[in-house]
Amino acid sequence: MATIEQLSQRTPKVSVDELLTGFYPSPRFGDVSFDSYRPDPAQPSQAAAVKALSEFADMVNQPEPTGLRKLFGAKKPAARAGIYLDGGFGVGKTHLLASLWHATAGKKAFGTFVEYTNLVGALSFRRAVDALSGYALVCIDEFELDDPGDTVLMSRLMRELADAGVKLAATSNTLPGSLGDGRFAAVDFQREIQVLADQFDVLRIDGEDYRHRGLPEAPVPFSESGLHDRVRELKAGPDGILAEDTFSDLVKHLSGVHPSRYRQLIDGVDFIAWHQVATISEQAVALRFVVLADRIYDKDIPVLASGVAFDQLFTEEMMTGGYMKKYHRAVSRLTALARQGSEV
Repeated sequence: MATIEQLSQRTPKVSVDELLTGFYPSPRFGDVSFDSYRPDPAQPSQAAAVKALSEFADMVNQPEPTGLRKLFGAKKPAARAGIYLDGGFGVGKTHLLASLWHATAGKKAFGTFVEYTNLVGALSFRRAVDALSGYALVCIDEFELDDPGDTVLMSRLMRELADAGVKLAATSNTLPGSLGDGRFAAVDFQREIQVLADQFDVLRIDGEDYRHRGLPEAPVPFSESGLHDRVRELKAGPDGILAEDTFSDLVKHLSGVHPSRYRQLIDGVDFIAWHQVATISEQAVALRFVVLADRIYDKDIPVLASGVAFDQLFTEEMMTGGYMKKYHRAVSRLTALARQGSEV
């Protein structure tokens, strides 16, 4: 019999050590590899990205020459510290980034952009640099700059890690030189943005969103009575944890939980049920919810919901504004999870 819990009643506590040791791919990408990535034959850039990342992994794994080998050995061609995967939603960028992480040896970190900024907030900038400078590879998924402070912070962090010999890999839906466009006065921070761009070789990956390629439209939300019936069936089914919340209660609760703890907020949850999903109209609330959606997607948790469909979760203004790529990603991921929820 499933246990019913409420995310809105959970208040996870996370130590600094837990934050630092939690930088690895989520279970969804726990055993992916370059071989398990399936390039679309119609998109040559996908196969080219696999080849380039495989070669980058070899470079990370190849120890730097020391002593006489360094003095008299063949000079290695100059290379930038990082590789940057630019492409639309669902082309497999995170799959490839996680494959790179799995293919490299030594100390390495894998996390989202938000998780790194949260880490700096928890440790302090200098302690974060000191901790990550000993890594062979740092992978940053969903690289986005949402405000000037993050621009300066990540510019300094990437520069100092690159100077320490750390290899960098990142994914985003925006070219490095265009980060920040539409969000704030990016021109005032062009130097920091250029510093970021100079750290990376860019790989463009074209293609359609695999989550929806050849699949039916997003399922219609449950009626309120239909969702109650489905929850009763799940409760009477196999053991597990069903997190059931009224959407407004959950949204309100998120304002009191730091986003760095959202991974722990859903720890152990097998299914999620949201009653009376409504369009979010406040930007700060919407951005917090995007982080939660990413963490739920990482853990591949089916979502059952009543209320508005997920393509109406954010206002039209949000879906066309400066943060539109975050919101489109969240809609894409929640739609995939709702499709799973309609089949459980």
